[in-house]
Amino acid sequence: MTAAVAVFPGTNCEHDVVYALDRVGIESELVWHRETDLSRFDSVLLPGGFAHGDYLRVGAVARFSPVMNEVKRMAQEGLPVVGICNGFQILCEAGLLPGALIANRDLAFICREVEVEVTDTETVLTRNAELGQRLRIPLNSFDGNWVDPSGTGRVVMQYVDDPNGSQGRAAAVANEAGNVVGIMPHPERAIEELLGSADGAVLLSAMTG
Repeated sequence: MTAAVAVFPGTNCEHDVVYALDRVGIESELVWHRETDLSRFDSVLLPGGFAHGDYLRVGAVARFSPVMNEVKRMAQEGLPVVGICNGFQILCEAGLLPGALIANRDLAFICREVEVEVTDTETVLTRNAELGQRLRIPLNSFDGNWVDPSGTGRVVMQYVDDPNGSQGRAAAVANEAGNVVGIMPHPERAIEELLGSADGAVLLSAMTG
């Protein structure tokens, strides 16, 4: 398994993701957002940060980056496409996932460990987990409140104690096929016990198939 880790101007979690993928046995490479060919990769991850400074609206500018054409192609071909935090926001803006991410319910930045429960194990990010399994993963966002007026979103992980007001307590959402997943907490920051939790490995290791 090889993974492209897309880097936009303002991305700041890319090296954490590369480290975490290496820990679970996935070879990865950083690719700049102007890249137009990801054919050498088996999967792609959009890491957290502040793509293009989030100056217009989170993910709204990043969705026009050249690399997103390849991300869309990979999604359509059924390859694993995962967006973490800002990456989740970009996937929604690009129409690869339903809904949108807006400001947290209490209009406050959240930076703490949260507990999530796996509610769907038929996706590229959750297939190594057990239904109902609870994981401890850090959350780090201001615009983490997922809303889906269409009601078509597939919630695959829920906050046990929803900190940001997300519809359906959604912590992670997938497309119908289960190969595109957006997650708001950061599994790459829970990759080994030294960090306080290794629960993130349960999720990222699932990408190996």
